[in-house]
Amino acid sequence: MTTVTQMKCACESCLCIVTLEDAIQKEGKYYCSEACAEGHKTMKGCGHGGCGC
Repeated sequence: MTTVTQMKCACESCLCIVTLEDAIQKEGKYYCSEACAEGHKTMKGCGHGGCGC
């Protein structure tokens, strides 16, 4: 049995890998930041350099 502890941020344009422990969970998906979790409605990038969002 394999336990997943990290995954790609669910934001389509973001390249960040996030640990499930630190992720922001919204509607069953995992995000690296509030900006990604809210779909960048009020915040531009996620704050991590070179991620693409």
